[in-house]
Amino acid sequence: MMEELHRRYGDMFTTRIANEGTWVFLAHPDAVKQVFTGDPRLLHAGEANRILLPLLGHHSVLLLDDAAHMRQRKLMLPPFHGERMRRYQEVMAEAAREEIERWPLGERYAVREATQRITLDVIMRTVFGVQDEKRRARLMAILGHVLEWGGDPKRMAMLAVLGPRHAASSRMFRRVREPADELIYQEIRERRHAPDLDERDDVLSMLLGARHDDGSLMSDEELRDELMTLLVAGHETTASSLAWAVERLVRHPEALARLREEAQAGAGEYAEAVCKETLRLRPILSLVVRRLKEPMEFGGRLLPAGVTVAPCIYLVHRRADVYPDPLAFRPERFLESAAGTYTWFPFGGGVRRCLGASFALIEMRIVLQELVTRLDLRAADPQPERFVRRAITNAPRRGGEVVAERRTAAAGQPVAAAA
Repeated sequence: MMEELHRRYGDMFTTRIANEGTWVFLAHPDAVKQVFTGDPRLLHAGEANRILLPLLGHHSVLLLDDAAHMRQRKLMLPPFHGERMRRYQEVMAEAAREEIERWPLGERYAVREATQRITLDVIMRTVFGVQDEKRRARLMAILGHVLEWGGDPKRMAMLAVLGPRHAASSRMFRRVREPADELIYQEIRERRHAPDLDERDDVLSMLLGARHDDGSLMSDEELRDELMTLLVAGHETTASSLAWAVERLVRHPEALARLREEAQAGAGEYAEAVCKETLRLRPILSLVVRRLKEPMEFGGRLLPAGVTVAPCIYLVHRRADVYPDPLAFRPERFLESAAGTYTWFPFGGGVRRCLGASFALIEMRIVLQELVTRLDLRAADPQPERFVRRAITNAPRRGGEVVAERRTAAAGQPVAAAA
């Protein structure tokens, strides 16, 4: 639909969406820049994301605007910077290795099944800080059920029809959410009194020590909502991105061979380019949204307050004037030039750019390197996989199906996490 409307109407076109009003899609980098550098008081992202309220809760940084958003974002930034990111890398590699050991060999297998388990395991260890295997398995089972339930497009459509507030209080949704909430609140209560709280480096432990400007600690409700936000933003998205990366690589053997060669050498530059090219060509989110609080002009057109403007990731990433041969999978393009702020934005932009963007790119790189050095992979079907919607995300229709064989020690040694 986006491609057809873009062909017919150009870089700005309007759609009207049931219960959501008027949306104006923006497909030119100049318009994207205007949104990302515009006054956030006039461009509300939280208000435009309200469909996620039933799952994330009222305190989620994704659903807040203005000063409340900046206060919450300030509290959540420290765990995703510097030395902590480097310490998380071995956890990511270990989770990948454990899953690869269970990988079925010589038969069709959907990569996304494995990457979902890897990314959920990583979040349990690095974000929730749960190290006990039995406890982690219980949390993963309950939270995985909630995410799978919410990922069904039909259920998401039903929640949209009900409206966020009615959906959040509906008996049907509460039956799914409450067992997960009970476990999350239990983790929060126990962690508050952990004797080693100050020495721990998981995200929950650091958030428990964070303080608002008035010196107050985050409430249990705030912590629950932010943990769910990090779970939703970092699990399904990264898992599907990894499945897309493998789906592209097995159809481009020269790229797969180069990735493996680099990984065996302990480097990571090409792996990062593979991740960026995957996110360019197969973005997990098709667009980002902002609700106008006052009339604003875009592309010579004055848009009224209440309209949702939607910088379109999918369309901008496929512009031939930005990316020559735009439909080709060519990671080298990100070695030749850096990703543009307003031409490559799978994580959004401006003051609303995803907090976990670096975390996600590191995790993708490490998991891919572990995969290609331990397994020989080939496509299970010669036909490329199409997009399928999972709630608001785009996943490979068949889950990135491949056939894998174990690589021998002579063929490739385990890779160390590249710096």
